[in-house]
Amino acid sequence: MSNYDQKDPGNVARGLKAAINNPNVSEEAKQRDIQKLQEMGYDAPGGNSGSSNDAGDHDGLSTRQRAGYKATLKNDNVSEEAKQHAREVLGQESGNSGGTQNTRVLAGYKATLSNPRTSEAAKQHAAEVLEENGA
Repeated sequence: MSNYDQKDPGNVARGLKAAINNPNVSEEAKQRDIQKLQEMGYDAPGGNSGSSNDAGDHDGLSTRQRAGYKATLKNDNVSEEAKQHAREVLGQESGNSGGTQNTRVLAGYKATLSNPRTSEAAKQHAAEVLEENGA
């Protein structure tokens, strides 16, 4: 077997997680990789068979699930009820990063107002967004 002590443990863990989620890898190999991950102190991703659908992420949502909820918010054909549900789910999983992201977005709109290469329509939109958010 390979000596994992001489390799970057993060890279090893990522490789093992990729193998666990690869449909071309046998169940036996997946179980062996899960055991190696646990020995290294990492949580095994939830995509393996025999476990619930817990994502490997700490927030419980996979990247694709998060992207789906974000797409729901921008889709005009989705009911307001579904959009509200998506907001709730994304709000719960975002933790502290949501506030930071919102601050950065608002800072971008504020910069738009003073950028001489920005159209008047874009400046007007930025001003409206800033006003809506109390910035």
